[in-house]
Amino acid sequence: MKEVHLLSTERIDDLLTHDLKIIQSDQVFSFSLDAILLARFCSVAPKGRMIDLCTGNGVIPLLLTTRTRAKIWGVEIQERVADMAIRNVVLNGLEEQLHMMQGDLRTVVQTLGHGQFDSVTVNPPYLPVPNGEQNINEHIAAARHEIYCTLEDVIAASSKLVKAGGKVAMVHRATRLIDICCLMRQYRLEPKRIRYVHARAGEEAMMVLIEGMKDGKPEVRTLSPLIVYDKNQEYCKELQEIYYGGRSSL
Repeated sequence: MKEVHLLSTERIDDLLTHDLKIIQSDQVFSFSLDAILLARFCSVAPKGRMIDLCTGNGVIPLLLTTRTRAKIWGVEIQERVADMAIRNVVLNGLEEQLHMMQGDLRTVVQTLGHGQFDSVTVNPPYLPVPNGEQNINEHIAAARHEIYCTLEDVIAASSKLVKAGGKVAMVHRATRLIDICCLMRQYRLEPKRIRYVHARAGEEAMMVLIEGMKDGKPEVRTLSPLIVYDKNQEYCKELQEIYYGGRSSL
């Protein structure tokens, strides 16, 4: 592990059971289960080029290095959070594989080019921008609310960046599934795999993992549901295997 500068509110945490570390801050950005699930759900090629939009502190690209040797870009619009992602690359000595940048996903194609990536991952903000003043940290607000990009912005950008036959994988609230599927088709991304995530057995889905293919033929697979907690309120066996190194993908 290389030495990097930390701000007063930051800390270094272990990232699962791999020899990876991550800079986090409760006042700015800490990753959640959503990011881990997406990093393990998305399709990856042994090599090539991948890009993670709304990358935050770079947690998804970091996790993806345990599954592929592909070159991975991360794009984050918030300068403060993008700086954390850049330092996380240095912290783990992954400068040859990971490339973090501060930028707007709506215009990043102008820099990186159309159809230059084999796959795209994105864990976007889930909620519409609320009305009225919010007593909430600006960085946390941007991670939760569609302040800098809408769902359509995310899908449109993903379609521009991915090559024909490439994959786009997303995690979102299950209630937005129809919106996601309609927008994917609008932007030539055919839904191919869907997996619902439930907090507990018998409860409705809280999240959905979905992957589409650029210019793919119509056909979708609905995978078995993922139940996060078992009857003892502990992570289910599948998630424990992900966390403790027994498997690398969902």
